[in-house]
Amino acid sequence: MPQPLWSPSRDAVARSRMEAFRIQVNQRCGLHLAGYDELHDWSIHERADFWQALADFFAVEFHTPAQQVLDEGPAMPDARWFRGATLNYAAHLLRRKDDQPALISISEAGVREQLSFAELNAHVAGLQRSLEAAGIMPGDRVAAILPNGWQAIVAMLATTSLGAVWSSCSPDFGAQGVIDRFGQIEPKVLIACSGYHYAGKSIDLTDRLTEVLRQLPTVEQLILVPGPAGAQGPHPDCLQAVQHWAEFYQPGGPPQFRALPFDHPLYILYSSGTTGAPKCIVHRSGGVLLQHLKELGLHTDLQTSDRLFYYTTCGWMMWNWLASGLAVGATLVLYDGSPFHPHESRLIDLIDAEGINAFGVSARYLAALEKAGIQPARSHRLGSLRSILSTGSPLSPESFDYVYRDIKSNLRLSSISGGTDIVSCFALGNPLLPVWRGELQGPGLGMAVEVWNEAGQRVVGEKGELVCTRHFPSMPLGFWNDSDGSRYRAAYFERFPGIWAHGDYAERTEHGGLIIHGRSDAVLNPGGVRIGTAEIYRQVERIEEVLESVAIGQQWQDDVRVVLFVLLRDGLELDEGLQQRIRSAIRQHATPRHVPARILAVKDIPRTRSGKIVELAVRNVVHGQPVKNTEALANPEALEYFRNRVELEQ
Repeated sequence: MPQPLWSPSRDAVARSRMEAFRIQVNQRCGLHLAGYDELHDWSIHERADFWQALADFFAVEFHTPAQQVLDEGPAMPDARWFRGATLNYAAHLLRRKDDQPALISISEAGVREQLSFAELNAHVAGLQRSLEAAGIMPGDRVAAILPNGWQAIVAMLATTSLGAVWSSCSPDFGAQGVIDRFGQIEPKVLIACSGYHYAGKSIDLTDRLTEVLRQLPTVEQLILVPGPAGAQGPHPDCLQAVQHWAEFYQPGGPPQFRALPFDHPLYILYSSGTTGAPKCIVHRSGGVLLQHLKELGLHTDLQTSDRLFYYTTCGWMMWNWLASGLAVGATLVLYDGSPFHPHESRLIDLIDAEGINAFGVSARYLAALEKAGIQPARSHRLGSLRSILSTGSPLSPESFDYVYRDIKSNLRLSSISGGTDIVSCFALGNPLLPVWRGELQGPGLGMAVEVWNEAGQRVVGEKGELVCTRHFPSMPLGFWNDSDGSRYRAAYFERFPGIWAHGDYAERTEHGGLIIHGRSDAVLNPGGVRIGTAEIYRQVERIEEVLESVAIGQQWQDDVRVVLFVLLRDGLELDEGLQQRIRSAIRQHATPRHVPARILAVKDIPRTRSGKIVELAVRNVVHGQPVKNTEALANPEALEYFRNRVELEQ
């Protein structure tokens, strides 16, 4: 019989925050919940009791208590959470005020800066006062174009402590990409870096900021953060008031926290925008706080002595998730730059150097490490490492094997899945459960996650649509400038009326775990059979010569045929022999239906700025249709490798 790759020890279970929470729930509610499955079942059927118990477990500080925890209508999206309650998100991230490290910020060039919790509080207090003096009020938007350094965390906390709304992009966004996002939300203050460092190169942003500011007339104040190695770039040519970061505020004193409604806007995040203008997704303060406390404190099992790392930019929701690690008292290790510069083990080095306990990366990163032949188990100590987190795309079974074989056998590998839409997870890791090859451990507490077939019936062991059948507090408030909520409802609730349909093609397993087979809108449909693209990628990327691949369905002779594009190692060619090996691997390990009708080589594969392959953009190019927003892509020039391919006319 198959065995799990990892199982928690009895001692580890007993020490976990999840187990402490289960025991506390049983005591306060007079229950006898015996394990995670029973705890999860209770959490989705008794939602008001669960979310209140969670708030109490983490000592959430309500300035005004809730009159009612959950006022729920008959169907999504019709619920009011913690009605009448007030709190402040930033206050919970700044509860620690001691001299232990809060932020360790490391640049690609090796510059390391550290702030204690006391210093973090002082910086937030100083910036808070200056933002307030600049006229920032509750509900105003503060936008940022920043690298993943300590200044971004300070700026976000100062902004949200005042009740203003935070929204950020990474500095690799082009000017139009920034304008497409911030132009919709009309920020009053822009905090931006004068330049950044990536893959050994310094990039100056002065001209880009000039272009952005000319098209953001609502911005009254620009705050310039130093560029690489502390260099202070020139002022952009703009009409707005400009001050350098160190001149704008002086750290000192305790921060103040405005009491705000549970549903007060906290963040505006953005859809990828590859099919049109990015959607501005508005998230609520209380919902984000509770969801992140649950995910980081219970599911990730972060302790106050732990160090959390996630490789991310400020333009990806994982940055917001990472920041909430402060709410459970953990130290955040921040890194900005290329994950592979000056060598492939750059991020692995950080585990030993900084004593990282939870190490978060993308599935693509782990696959790239394996392709590069990196074996950290042989080259690094990794004594502090207890868990690896992976998201961004489905983590292949082969990557599970790689982690336990070549990185560390005694850790919890947590493949997690959710999205910008909920700024959190539907399914993720769990310190009480085993890890099975290729599977996410299971749904999060309070998340009524199921897989439905096209008839809207729950299925297990079959592929279908990932849905959530009951309300949860990190559902968005809505989309910006969507006053009647029609765009919001169309995005999530039309596929199955009154049910959240997330857009993932998934499978619930006999172990209670989940497998994500790709995005529903990228599912291939040859001969009427639905195929998830991840099922193909898992087989293709086992081929040594192939670095990455992208599969689409091409309309062909009144049907759909599978077309596979491969990115090969330098100097290699896609000859007939290699094509046959790729087809054989797919046929043997998947099904004949998965075998592509055409295999073509490309020199690059387009992806979003958070690293996700964009199948829809490739499909549009192949069919001669426009890609509506190339600014959303990190490498839009790669689309040209797919245009007018004569091989696809046969």
